[in-house]
Amino acid sequence: MPSVAFYTLGCKVNFYDTEAIWQLFKNEGYEQVDFEGPADVYLINTCTVTNTGDKKSRQMIRRAVRRNPEAIVAVTGCYAQTSPGEILDIPGVDLVIGNQDREHIMTHVKNIRESRQPVNAVRNIMKTREFEELDVPGFADRTRAFMKIQDGCNNFCTFCIIPWSRGLSRSRDPKSIVAQAHQLVEAGYKEFVLTGIHTGGYGDDLENYRLADLLWELDQVDGLERVRISSIEASQIDGKLLDVLNRSSKMCRHLHIPLQAGHNEVLKAMRRKYTTEEYYAKMELIRQAMPDVGITTDVIVGFPGETEEMFRAGYDFMKAVNYSEMHVFPYSKRTGTPAARMLNQVDEDIKNARVQQLIDISEEMQLAYARKFVGKTVSVIAERSAKNAPGRSTQHGFSDNYLQVFFSGDDSLQGELCQVRITEAGVNECRGELVSVNRSGLRQIVQ
Repeated sequence: MPSVAFYTLGCKVNFYDTEAIWQLFKNEGYEQVDFEGPADVYLINTCTVTNTGDKKSRQMIRRAVRRNPEAIVAVTGCYAQTSPGEILDIPGVDLVIGNQDREHIMTHVKNIRESRQPVNAVRNIMKTREFEELDVPGFADRTRAFMKIQDGCNNFCTFCIIPWSRGLSRSRDPKSIVAQAHQLVEAGYKEFVLTGIHTGGYGDDLENYRLADLLWELDQVDGLERVRISSIEASQIDGKLLDVLNRSSKMCRHLHIPLQAGHNEVLKAMRRKYTTEEYYAKMELIRQAMPDVGITTDVIVGFPGETEEMFRAGYDFMKAVNYSEMHVFPYSKRTGTPAARMLNQVDEDIKNARVQQLIDISEEMQLAYARKFVGKTVSVIAERSAKNAPGRSTQHGFSDNYLQVFFSGDDSLQGELCQVRITEAGVNECRGELVSVNRSGLRQIVQ
């Protein structure tokens, strides 16, 4: 039986794409083996969001070539899309294919096996208008299913290379999403995470069909318990979406809404499509529609031209928004983006000091948010047994509002919707006790 090994860098969308590519190999009779061992085909799914992403991608490609010089080494993903020539210059690379046409991977692999001629199968992604439809009937992680509903981005923020590696925004056909939803529920999944490069832009290229319409359709899928949106821009949350958040019992009480900077001058330099005032007003509306919602965010610290005053104003703004967690990144120059050419680059030491200040307030806000739920019961899908617990007596999973919860119970709870009373709040993890289990629609009370 021929073997294939995968290595995935970067975001959740890449991990989804790797699962989809694995299905193609599986259908041709391949077995999946560990990347660290020998394989007949190595596939590296690359990231280009930072210069470091490129470097790490090159390291993994070289590692695969060293593992088995006879193997076919195939490279896909964002770095493959933007720099196919650089990758083909690495001795031992056989196939470079970008973020499209991946349904043809098996044909390329067969041809290369016969000819041993390297192939550059990368086309200009800016001309692609169709969503790449690849089937993913299941995931290695049994409890949450990721559903890629969108690809590409039209925003062209000044710090970001991604529109050039993923192309313009294109949406997956709603019928295809709903069909996959039924398939995944049949396979036992109770929570879907809707993901994409610019997930909230779903429907921008469809006629009279937006993300809110899709959410209502998923709301009708029997057996589906929870729908989570991986990320959405503040500007994309309109009245129709607020209505879904308010009325659908399946929408998770958690939204990830990137802020990137808490000062209008920095937002303008980043070419973001909102002001802090507009962003704050949107957060108020979300909290009215969905009380107790956990709002998480991304922040870039030390963008070119960010003064100490701008940073302080941003710091105060983030405290006022009162997130349940912040993902904080120091600004990193990405070659080929307008921001990398800007003057007034901020000193690395200053960036790192600012990052630490924001991590500190993020942890304070995280703990304050978690404490609100002590004594309350939340729904948790048990994902796996806790690593440090004796035997397999403690389960771990995420509540609908994205608290990481540990509670007593055995492995039979995995994948089940558990009602758990929070007993203790922590920054990254909370403790709780099991109250009841919804086993496939039957509710069992725990004595």
